[in-house]
Amino acid sequence: MSLAVAIEPERDEHIVAAVESTGAQVTTIDEARVLVWIGGPDGFPELPDHIEWVALKTAGIEGFVRAGILDDRRLWTNASGFYAENVAEHALALLLSGLRQINTAVLRHWDQAIDPAVRSLHGSTVTIAGAGGIGASLIPRLRACGARVIAVNRSGREVEGADRTVPTSEIASVWPDTDHVVVAAPATPETHHLLDASVFAALPSHAWVVNVARGPLIDQAALYDALVAGDIAGAALDVTDPEPPAPDDPLWSLLNVIITPHVANPSSGLTRELAPYVAENIRRFTAGDELLSVVSTERDY
Repeated sequence: MSLAVAIEPERDEHIVAAVESTGAQVTTIDEARVLVWIGGPDGFPELPDHIEWVALKTAGIEGFVRAGILDDRRLWTNASGFYAENVAEHALALLLSGLRQINTAVLRHWDQAIDPAVRSLHGSTVTIAGAGGIGASLIPRLRACGARVIAVNRSGREVEGADRTVPTSEIASVWPDTDHVVVAAPATPETHHLLDASVFAALPSHAWVVNVARGPLIDQAALYDALVAGDIAGAALDVTDPEPPAPDDPLWSLLNVIITPHVANPSSGLTRELAPYVAENIRRFTAGDELLSVVSTERDY
C-alpha cells in the first residue's frame, strides 16, 4: 500500500507532483501518515495520532515553537538549507549594493555621487555568522569576487571553502579580522542579538552588515546608533525587528541602510524549490532512512 500524504492548507501543484513522483498517494489529513504543511503557524490543525511526520515549508520555525505546535510524538522537518541558493544570491546582492553604493546612486544625480564611500569586495574578509546551508552556498560566490571568508557555526566544525572556521562561542575573536558580516544563523534564544553594540564597536568603520536570517539576531537600536555614529558604514537588511519596520522607524531615513521586504527567498518560487526535497524525504521515510533537515525540538531549529 502506498504512503498516504496530506498537503495542507492547499494542494500546491509542485508539492503534489513531488509526492506523486515517489509513488505516494495524496490524501486527506484524516487518512495520512505524513503531513506537508505549506502554511504558517496560524491555522495549524490539531494533528491526529496517525500523523508520524510533519514537513514544514519554512526554514525558520520560531513561530511554530512560540505557538507550542511542535511535539515529541512525531518527526518534524523544516526547510533549513533548502532555499540556500536563493538566499545566498540575495545576500551577495545586498552586500555588493552597499559596497558599490548602488542604493544611493539610484537616488542621486551624477554630480552628487559619493565616490569615497564606494568600496570593493575584492580583497576583503567577510564573516558569515551562522555558516550552514546558506553559508555553504554563499562562500563560493564570495570567493569568486576575491573575498576571504571566516565561517562561524555552532560546532566549529570546518566549513568547506572557508579560510577559517570558529565556533559561535568564540565569535568575538573574529571581529578584528572582519571587514563585513553576513548574518545567516537560525533564530534561537542563543542567537538573540548575536550582533549588538559591542560587535558594532569592534568592527571597522568601513564594515557593512547584511542580515538574511531573522531580525532579532541584530540589536536594531544598537545598529541604528552605530550607523548614525559612523561606527560602521552601512546595513543591508532583508529581515528586521519588528517586521516590517514601522513607517516612522528611523532606519528608513538613513542613506546607508538598504531594506528589502523579506524576499531573499521569493514566494513566487518557494514551493518549486521545496518540492524536490519533499520528494527525497518521502523516499527516505518510506525506506526507513534518516530524513533531511530534522528539527531538534531541544534547539528550536
